[in-house]
Amino acid sequence: MRRLLALGVLCVALPAAAEVRTWNFRVLLDDRPIGEHVFTLRASGEQLELRSEARFDVRLLFVHAYRYRHEAFERWRGGCLTAFESTTDDNGAREFARATAHGDRLVVARPLGSEEHEGCIRTFAYWNPRILEARALLNSQTGELLPVTVLLRGEEPVRVGSQTLRAQRYRISAPRLQIDVWYSGDDWVALEAAAAGGRQLRYELM
Repeated sequence: MRRLLALGVLCVALPAAAEVRTWNFRVLLDDRPIGEHVFTLRASGEQLELRSEARFDVRLLFVHAYRYRHEAFERWRGGCLTAFESTTDDNGAREFARATAHGDRLVVARPLGSEEHEGCIRTFAYWNPRILEARALLNSQTGELLPVTVLLRGEEPVRVGSQTLRAQRYRISAPRLQIDVWYSGDDWVALEAAAAGGRQLRYELM
């Protein structure tokens, strides 16, 4: 189940009265609840800050079979990433990544070394439909910049709390990643990703 997540941010237009927005997802593996993933976005002038916290636990016959913990903190200005830091415990395997903007370059540090990327870099900001225009996105767990392709798969009903919403389904494909996301208007409402062993990871908005 390594590298199932690539959860990040991109500048989004918020209502003038809203300085904080939260997406709280229940996470299921093959329809069994295993935890939650919470995204909290704060606006301060032109700067946006996003905190992402995920906690998954998979049990088989009362045995703790899998544990995942991920935390990321990201800063954005003008629709571009200016800094981030993430730590991940993927069933005992630990990863970290961090980045800082220097002029028009983003310097990313990860266990395999440092890399520099020019221009406006964006992460997998599922909550902002503008990522559907991207040709490359940064995985905030690993620090890798990945080429992506996006395909519209059509309109489908999605259950959100007590409501059923009509939503557009898109598939984001990247090396070792295949992720489907649903938007009702511009609002992110669900996600599915392929997991190891032919299993399915699903996010349901609470």
